[in-house]
Amino acid sequence: QQQSNSLLNSPPELTPTEQDVLDEYERLAENMKKLASVLDTLASQPSVAILDGLRELERKTSLVFTLMKASVYSIVLQQEIDWG
Repeated sequence: QQQSNSLLNSPPELTPTEQDVLDEYERLAENMKKLASVLDTLASQPSVAILDGLRELERKTSLVFTLMKASVYSIVLQQEIDWG
């Protein structure tokens, strides 16, 4: 009776491939935890380089938007001139 209980509580035998897969999942889980920690740090304390890059992107986006509005205005104006 006691021997059968110990067999029920023991982990099942795994093939080497199954063990390798489990090991990879364990490494992946650990890497995901590390990534989450780094992303949390970056989100709470953004680096100067990231902020500078975002400011530059904002300036370029604003410039593109202004040029686009001017182009649309020019097209509309030209159509009004053409239509009389």
